[in-house]
Amino acid sequence: MNFTEQELLAKIALFFWPFVRISSLFMVVPVFSSKSTPVKFRLLISFLITWVVMPFIPPLPDVPLMSYEGVMVTIQQMAIGLVSAFILQMVFAVMLIGGQSIAYSMGLGFASMVDPASGVQVPVVAQILVISGSLFFLSVNGHLLLIELLVESFKTLPIDVIGLTKADLWVIIIWSGQMFAGGVLLALPIMSTVLFVNVSFGVASKAAPQLQIFGVGFPITIMMGLILIWILMPNVIDSFSLVLSEGFQLIKQVLRV
Repeated sequence: MNFTEQELLAKIALFFWPFVRISSLFMVVPVFSSKSTPVKFRLLISFLITWVVMPFIPPLPDVPLMSYEGVMVTIQQMAIGLVSAFILQMVFAVMLIGGQSIAYSMGLGFASMVDPASGVQVPVVAQILVISGSLFFLSVNGHLLLIELLVESFKTLPIDVIGLTKADLWVIIIWSGQMFAGGVLLALPIMSTVLFVNVSFGVASKAAPQLQIFGVGFPITIMMGLILIWILMPNVIDSFSLVLSEGFQLIKQVLRV
């Protein structure tokens, strides 16, 4: 069986462009983008998903793979995958920001460790919340829903030179404020309670300076913060689930699903 150069490039493009969209997602999406997850594993998952969905992809545009239009199509596919993953990154940043706020308020800001997802130093409390959010994300099959939305996007947002628009990017930029607002709202009950404890210590120290109340108050503040995290963890997960739901709704809006 003989193929011309154009036919061979068309066969390659049939697999290459969907693979770019799917692999771009798995390289950045939370949980899978962790440094503890090998790159070969992410590429293997992208390869298998592309191989499965390739027969159901609508006809590709009549654009040569090795051309300016072909490069623009590749960039569009990469942008679609990266934007979908970036929205979920902002959702998980809610847990990170909330955990940092809680850690600093209870005096555990110095207890830091390297976040495997971002590679930077974050407080241990923030890491605990991020891990809890990751487990919740997997328990509700969020990864499967994300894959389903990405596969559906090949019909609603077909492979072409025209894909995401400036309006889509502005919607994402405007929604990014939710990342900071959600983090503060998530940490607010614990922060406010610890603040009242510190205010009471300040009043006691002013009334009886000889007690050295702040020497005792530091471990009490840490213990109080840990107890509050244990008690309010269900509420934290509920708040995270609401932000996660809004993130998926934004992904549906961007992918036209």
